Amino acid sequence: MMDDSPTLDGGVDDDAPLLLIVEDDPSFGRALKRSFERRGYHVMTCDRAEALPGLLADATPDFAVVDLKLAGASGLECVKTLHAHDPEMKIVVLTGFASIATAVEAIKLGACHYLAKPSNTDDIEAAFDRAEGDSGVSLSSRATSIKTLEWERIHETLADTDFNVSEAARRLGMHRRTLARKLAKQRVS
Repeated sequence: MMDDSPTLDGGVDDDAPLLLIVEDDPSFGRALKRSFERRGYHVMTCDRAEALPGLLADATPDFAVVDLKLAGASGLECVKTLHAHDPEMKIVVLTGFASIATAVEAIKLGACHYLAKPSNTDDIEAAFDRAEGDSGVSLSSRATSIKTLEWERIHETLADTDFNVSEAARRLGMHRRTLARKLAKQRVS
């Protein structure tokens, strides 16, 4: 675990909002933590889904940023746990593996927004502030490509299997290594 207690240094006042970052990439987690601390947040970090209940026993964050794909776990489980702990918490899911299926599930489980990486602190704060949907979002007139449809089907299957690559490959009728190559090739960084 990167850090399991709120950071109370750096000139942050006691009325500052409490933010939880659930991210297993240590360098990205540290950068995000520092950026939010500079903006006046108290920040707790966690890198494993299993550590989340222990953190929530001691504190209730106002906001959370959750990576969708954690080592050995799905960030969707974290969203579910966080929302059950406090339905008013603003939760934003970040992912390098964006798909329609996981976005829908994240929102259903209690996230207020879903962002593809790379997203910065401005993007995340804007997502926290967006309580309503935007009916003015421009609709694409371009047809969905075969690659996009394949990508969405892969991620729908991954979500259905709790991100178990071997089981997803079996359900998709492909070799595990083929699926792993497709995931590595398509990753949004």
